Amino acid sequence: MPTRDLSRQLSEISIETTVPETGPVPSDLSFLDLVDICDNVHLPQKAESTKPFDSEQLIPLYLNQSLDSPVIGLLRPVIIEQLKQDNERSTRLGLPEVWNLSIGLVGYRVLKNGTLGPSVSFRDGFDTPSKRTTALKEICERWRDTGLFEDVCGPKKWRNEMYPVYADPFGPHDYPDGKINETKLNYAFEMERSACALFGVVTYGVHMSIYEEIESDAGERSVRVWVPTRARTKPTWPGYLDNTVAGGIPAGMSPFESLVKECMEEASIEEHIVRKHALATGAISYFFRTVKGWLQPEVEYVYDIIIPRDADPAAFQPKPLDGEVESFELLTQDEILQKLRAGLFKPNCAMVLIDLFIRLGYITPDNESNYMQIVTRLHGQFNYDRW
Repeated sequence: MPTRDLSRQLSEISIETTVPETGPVPSDLSFLDLVDICDNVHLPQKAESTKPFDSEQLIPLYLNQSLDSPVIGLLRPVIIEQLKQDNERSTRLGLPEVWNLSIGLVGYRVLKNGTLGPSVSFRDGFDTPSKRTTALKEICERWRDTGLFEDVCGPKKWRNEMYPVYADPFGPHDYPDGKINETKLNYAFEMERSACALFGVVTYGVHMSIYEEIESDAGERSVRVWVPTRARTKPTWPGYLDNTVAGGIPAGMSPFESLVKECMEEASIEEHIVRKHALATGAISYFFRTVKGWLQPEVEYVYDIIIPRDADPAAFQPKPLDGEVESFELLTQDEILQKLRAGLFKPNCAMVLIDLFIRLGYITPDNESNYMQIVTRLHGQFNYDRW
């Protein structure tokens, strides 16, 4: 059966728009443009780049002071200055310093990327996940209460949700259970969700599309997808279009259990429906830098629910529940493409839809000239070997 040529459809739609949280965007966004908006950090940064913040030196954050320590994040200069002040505060109060700041030329080390350069790590006294979690909790809450980074983790941005940070961002999602020594785990610590971008650590989420495929009288396939509009009161991306269900993976919860939780909380989809029909289809990963320069390397585990032809569609119809979603619409393929082109989707949600269209055979090497660029960029590794 033939499929709709999405790349040709996309080129035929023209809408003018701007995307405030990413800055102005063209009105004729291609699939590759949409990927570029979301996956917009490339290392090493080029000195001659005209992109904002590309001239900043990013300092790797190591888990500990040992030479074989893993890198867990990237720090901007403004954060380095705050960590210096944090150490000075600890000294004044007679508390142990949290940070080993090897930022002077004498203190340079051979980095994981093979070059000699500055670095930051937890001091050796903070040698367990529990100690690191406690230290970061105090620091982030103090920054919140003093309004230091109000646009990131201030009272209005604070999520009160803990995200896990792993020694190996591509390793297992384990968690202390009292049975295994916590220092033997990939789990390194956890921290307030809204503050993760300050430390450039990798975060994780789940995104799911609930859709149905339909066939015209001519035998041409197309797809309709349930698409929510994010609540105007959301602290991030208010009013943007999203994937049917999406949310972060909190510390101590598996990806699938996070999905089950989000399905009920955001969309009123019953647990038995999710457990029976949700299919894990892979993951997307990208390195996003906000318009204010904060670093968000992210992994999103992707799931589908295909509405069975012989099922009651009402059981699969999402409905707002917890106030995070304003409304849901079952959008046609043409409507989705129009809104993608207009930049109306939250950037990572656009990536998930592009991944869906590739997997269903609507975007192919024959109808998309940038196919291989798009496919590889949907599954990046944040240039992690260059951190």
